[in-house]
Amino acid sequence: MGTDAPKAQRNPWLVLAVLCASFFMTLLDTTIVTIAIPEMAAGLGASLDDILWFANAYMLVFAALLLLSGRLGDRFGAQRAFTAGLAIFTVASAVCGFVDTPGQMIAARAVQGLGAAVMMPQTLALISAVFPAERRGAAFGVWSAVAGLATVAGPTVGGALVSGLDWRWIFFINVPIGLAALVGAFVVVPDIRTGQQTSLDLPGAVLSTAGLSLIVYGLIEGQRYDWGTIKSFLSIPLVLVLGVALLGLFALHQRARQDRRPLVPFELFRSRRFTVSAMLGAMLLFGSIGVLLPLTLYLQSVLGLSAGEAGLALVPGPLVSLFVAPLAGNAVGRLGGRKLLVPGLLIFGAGIALTAAMAHADSSVWAIIPGQIVFGVGMGLVFAPTSTLAMQEIPLRLTGVASGVFTTFRQIGAVVGAATVGALLQNRLAAEGVPEQVRQQAGRLTASVYADGLTNAVRSGLYLTVAVAVVGAALALLLPPPAPRPEPEAPAEPRAGADAARAVD
Repeated sequence: MGTDAPKAQRNPWLVLAVLCASFFMTLLDTTIVTIAIPEMAAGLGASLDDILWFANAYMLVFAALLLLSGRLGDRFGAQRAFTAGLAIFTVASAVCGFVDTPGQMIAARAVQGLGAAVMMPQTLALISAVFPAERRGAAFGVWSAVAGLATVAGPTVGGALVSGLDWRWIFFINVPIGLAALVGAFVVVPDIRTGQQTSLDLPGAVLSTAGLSLIVYGLIEGQRYDWGTIKSFLSIPLVLVLGVALLGLFALHQRARQDRRPLVPFELFRSRRFTVSAMLGAMLLFGSIGVLLPLTLYLQSVLGLSAGEAGLALVPGPLVSLFVAPLAGNAVGRLGGRKLLVPGLLIFGAGIALTAAMAHADSSVWAIIPGQIVFGVGMGLVFAPTSTLAMQEIPLRLTGVASGVFTTFRQIGAVVGAATVGALLQNRLAAEGVPEQVRQQAGRLTASVYADGLTNAVRSGLYLTVAVAVVGAALALLLPPPAPRPEPEAPAEPRAGADAARAVD
């Protein structure tokens, strides 16, 4: 393995700090736009369709390119790929802050997604490389705490920036952080390589990217077209079927080149820990994004909170998670996955259920705080162990691609969660008799006449994420027990002494 020795010997916790700062930005931008949508729409003269794509262009490119970007780290070095992705993301963030039209914003957000996709898989690979095995659990715990915090903290940070400054600062804030992280990446992040020549498998990259893009597009746009015809013969079901077919061709292509460094080495899935952890990662992001969308609607449209106030109301969950996750990541080596993930997922679901039960049209914002705290405890118990377990048995030569596959599962879970919960909300709002105009503008008005209908729709979305958490707890039972630790051997008793003792008896 080729390594830049002077850098590799530096404090791994400094490396982790740089990785987490960059990682936080990419996940924050998955959700931060949600709370600023009304102001962005007014400032750019955007339609409802434009508004949806402000968030979805980022998520689509991010999710679709993760498999390829995992291989970029193996091919060119994780540090180089990480730095390139960080630079692209930082420049695109600045561009997002200066755009004047919806089309420019959508394009800039897509480039942001490209930078995030190149950067993200390298973080897990670098953590696995710079931390020794006995300290890796704690490192993944910190990484996961940042992931959980960023996923849910988008509206909190976004609300504060929108209320105190302007919506453009949700993007400008990334620039100084990105520049500082770039300096840190050059100074403290080691240039660790596997020493192997890795093929990028461009045909596989095209098939996987096209397949994932079609599926994500179909899920995002399905509700808009009422899950029917888009134009002429083209329909949402056809788009989804084509996406699945392309992924099927991708799987066959990968099977044919397992001996030529494929994008997805099937040997990854021989590890039950990796397979189950990847599936749980998708469910966790489904649940986290699935909680965020209904609660944002409830806080602003039913309770009438401002963007800043709504953001503050969502602080308790990620704040509690921030303290719990490092402890859980450090404990997974002793307790194993099942003892943490099964109760963690049940606590995660219980917190969401409590939040839903306390959410009424006439409730105070304080009513949902206990549920958010319980939700945060569950999140902290679950996020860290899934990341630790996923990478626990992965050899160094596969850390880049394994990180890409694992992160792809997570992001697909986020996209499916946003699309599914969004579609359910729209369906329930229609069933509750909420007019189309109110449904489209629900992010910025307090519709007291329709408060009960909005609240019922929100609770339906929250209960869906509870069901996903319970299914995840059942899936976590499939995790293997932790490997037994070798016990120190007792010193052998001298045979002569033992024989003498028996003779005396």
